Amino acid sequence: MAENLTAAGKETVAAAKQTIKQAGKYWDSLGPGLVTGAADDDPSGIGTYSQAGARYGFQLLWLSSFTFPLMALVQEMCARIGLVTGRGLAANIRQHYSRRLLYIVTALLFSANAFNIGADLGAMAKATQLVFPGLGFALLVVGFVIASLTLQIFVSYRNYARYLKWLALILIAYIFSAILTDLPWRTILRFTIVPSLTFSRDQILLVTAILGTTISPYLFFWQTSQEVEEEILEGKISIKSRRGTSPSEIRKMRLDVWSGMLFSNVVMFFIIAASAGTLFAHGVTNIATAADAAIALRPLAGEGAYLLFALGIIGTGLLAVPILAGSASYAVSESLRWETGLYRKFREAIGFYGVIIVAMIAGLTMNFLGLDPIKALIYSAIGNALVAPIVLVLIVQMSSSQKVMGEYKSSSQVTAWGWVTVALMTVAGVATLITLF
Repeated sequence: MAENLTAAGKETVAAAKQTIKQAGKYWDSLGPGLVTGAADDDPSGIGTYSQAGARYGFQLLWLSSFTFPLMALVQEMCARIGLVTGRGLAANIRQHYSRRLLYIVTALLFSANAFNIGADLGAMAKATQLVFPGLGFALLVVGFVIASLTLQIFVSYRNYARYLKWLALILIAYIFSAILTDLPWRTILRFTIVPSLTFSRDQILLVTAILGTTISPYLFFWQTSQEVEEEILEGKISIKSRRGTSPSEIRKMRLDVWSGMLFSNVVMFFIIAASAGTLFAHGVTNIATAADAAIALRPLAGEGAYLLFALGIIGTGLLAVPILAGSASYAVSESLRWETGLYRKFREAIGFYGVIIVAMIAGLTMNFLGLDPIKALIYSAIGNALVAPIVLVLIVQMSSSQKVMGEYKSSSQVTAWGWVTVALMTVAGVATLITLF
């Protein structure tokens, strides 16, 4: 008997070791896709998802599953463009389209990102005050800006990428915050599978806001450029050495991208569910920011859910704010043919890092001009509504072009779904503009 138990125990240990080994390999295979997906759930996005749950309960949960494949396909197209061409998205647009179009898109992207940075910095400061009430708002906002700039400018890209990857795990806090609440999972499953809309003005605006924060232009530029940065990290310094890819690299990229987008949408699902199951269920429907949601959760879901929600806002802000600034800088620098890349030293890419600094200062300034954070998000939404459909058209065209992508162009099925996404985001953009004006 003892020998049998020992043998069984050894098999269990061996199986556990194999599982851990496979998990380690999977984790090592993740990179830009995971980081990009996690950055999508920034404090502004958390505020939007919290509003969806607080105002409409579980009704809009289906959006978390509906947007996942569309978001993943778009990000895969962006990653594929970066892998095959060895250039960032703006550099490819400059090469294949008019400069005027590129400059308009870049200007809109920079403006939208600056407003988003400002709103996220404010949300991070408010969330920190929930945990440490004695800290001043101004000190916190400035501190977050300095910390972000220090990491981007003075930390090597290899270490910075590792930092972003591990920071993405902070989003697990939202899964635990939902688990800590008593939720009706059978009802949740029904609303996740069956789409439901009331077509009211407020709900249409909220749905378009969710689409805008989920399929967002800054993610397009960041994903493409990060694929290039990863290749440079492997020693492919020149564009010539980066051109082309291989089936194995495509498979690895696809696993990374789809894993990252799935993670992003799972977190979105749990934020909406937690807000619906606590705030909406108790009549708390007036949620304007992510910090408001955390405060409202405290008496309803307990101290644990409150702290996890607040810490999640801070962590996702530390992840998303540098990416917002970085994506704006990739677009501007590539448009103007400046030396570009986080792998470069500051003195080698002064213009590139200068744009990051300007974007961060612009976001910082908004918190001291009396600009309401909700208005900042509205302005950001307007910018995204204008630029997203335009950039999506270019992405779909380039990713399906034999001239640009060669044998690695997107399949006809992927291209068709890309055009569906373009149509959807165009409708969402028009609806946003009509609803706001």
